[in-house]
Amino acid sequence: MDAQATTKPAVLILLGPPGAGKGTQARMLEQRFGLIQLSTGDLLRAAVAAGTPAGLAAKAVMEAGGLVSDEIVLAILQDRMAAPDVKAGVILDGFPRTAGQAAALDDLLAAAGQGVTAAISLEVDDAAMIARVAGRYTCAICSEGYHDQFKLPVEPGTCDKCGGTVFKRRADDNAETARARLEAYHAQTAPLIAHYRALGVLETVDAMAPIATVASDLGSIVTRVSA
Repeated sequence: MDAQATTKPAVLILLGPPGAGKGTQARMLEQRFGLIQLSTGDLLRAAVAAGTPAGLAAKAVMEAGGLVSDEIVLAILQDRMAAPDVKAGVILDGFPRTAGQAAALDDLLAAAGQGVTAAISLEVDDAAMIARVAGRYTCAICSEGYHDQFKLPVEPGTCDKCGGTVFKRRADDNAETARARLEAYHAQTAPLIAHYRALGVLETVDAMAPIATVASDLGSIVTRVSA
């Protein structure tokens, strides 16, 4: 897709637990291939702001304190994928989360003569992931990221970027929360892995590798499946 146009937009799904680097890698894929990253939250907010029929339906549900149904989310996704800027394709972030949502997405795409181009699982080592998440902290002034083990400031206690001396950690960046998130992710995602493996579109990438290596591996997959 670097230089080639595809007749239909690619539909890529990134699967991976919190801390696996989905956001970072999705942004790099956007820049390289002209893809559009779509998250459920962003889609809902944009549809509500635009006042689309699906957006108004979502707004009514949210104002009533309910959960937006899969049908509404899929309608919003369908509207967004018809927009002119989605000619290269999309990266779905946060959807689908269940086997039922995956099947509904398959039906939506099939109705448009499409299918999931690739579901890419960012594979992680649980123990290493817990250490990665639990050690994160940022500069309270400029938000530059650091890590207890992997990235300490050059001068202890002083931000490399802005010289600030106050740092902060997210309340949920701790080993206990990270472990619970991983357990929930594995429970939710196992059916999706099986679903996309059965469809023949599952790809896996070692997400514990350096960021540049992961980006290269993902780029190779996108190039291959979009050819």
